[in-house]
Amino acid sequence: MTTTTPTTQRLYSLDALRGFDMFWIMGAEAVIHSLATATKSPIFEAAAQQLTHPDWHGFTLYDTIFPLFLFLAGVATPYSVGRDLENGKSRRELLLRVIRRGLILVLLGIIYNNGLVLKPLAEIRFPSVLGRIGLAYMFANIIYLYTKQMGQIIWFVGLLIGYWLLLTFCSAPGFPAGDLSMEGNFASYLDRLIVPGHLYKDIHDPEGLISCIPAIGTALLGIYCGNLLKYGTQSGQRKALQLAIMGVVSLILAQTWNLVFPINKNLWTSSFVLQAGGVSLLLLALFYYIIDVLGYRRWAFFFAVIGMNSILIYLSDNFIDWYFTAEALFKWLMQLFSEPYAAVILALMVLLVKWGFLYFMYLKKVFLRV
Repeated sequence: MTTTTPTTQRLYSLDALRGFDMFWIMGAEAVIHSLATATKSPIFEAAAQQLTHPDWHGFTLYDTIFPLFLFLAGVATPYSVGRDLENGKSRRELLLRVIRRGLILVLLGIIYNNGLVLKPLAEIRFPSVLGRIGLAYMFANIIYLYTKQMGQIIWFVGLLIGYWLLLTFCSAPGFPAGDLSMEGNFASYLDRLIVPGHLYKDIHDPEGLISCIPAIGTALLGIYCGNLLKYGTQSGQRKALQLAIMGVVSLILAQTWNLVFPINKNLWTSSFVLQAGGVSLLLLALFYYIIDVLGYRRWAFFFAVIGMNSILIYLSDNFIDWYFTAEALFKWLMQLFSEPYAAVILALMVLLVKWGFLYFMYLKKVFLRV
């Protein structure tokens, strides 16, 4: 009989990959866009295109950022909730903690959208990125607490197929069944009926309530990988290889499903879950292999500093004028360059100032935990 010994050490690659994910939305994508404008280089223009969301159907690498963060929250579950279960905490206690964390993220998302300003109900946007993460994380962790791994796999498959069938056989009134336009899809129609306040695009919200259903699958996919990394008895090399193979298979399934159920981040379609999940799996395999298996960690410190305070830097944009700060500190440097390269320098300095702030928080051991 083989005894499975869980890996208790925190995955350094998890913080590094989370930081790599946040790196792009905290300023790196602005650097690429400004370089594309300044240089007109086909390379930077192609990179900038990959850092722009499609209008509706389709997929770019920029579409991976949001689901990757949710996926990594799932990967962390066996190392947090799972560890506490092993240490004797009751499921009820952990259930309450998971629900509390999910609802706090929903509240932070509402604050991020609307600021600390009282508004009429009709003017408040309730759906949000943090709200999507909070709800999907919460339900995925509840499933984790009360099911074995096979049950989690069944939930994952059931959520994706169920959502596909829902959008395939239903639509908004006046539209044919299976209509996936912004006006006609059934998920946006239900959001218009049940979500209070206003939606991001009036008739549709990319972080709507109904599309949280397949997003739970994104978190469950991360939980499966977290279980593999923590409890798997195979070597680190084989774990990384298994993650990579899963990533390739996920991408093939996504492209196949895309033929009948288009990849669409706005609707978080089931094919999108597999497409973004495939890229997330490949990135996790790469970071885990280089950092935790081969032991090359020093290069990843830059990203780990970001990953340890990812929610803080995400929320900070609504309360700190980073461009004003960067320009005040480095206007002299910008003056050494003519436009449009001065804009490139400003984007770089904003990124530098944000990282410097996070590094200061890291040195002081100040981390925003939810």
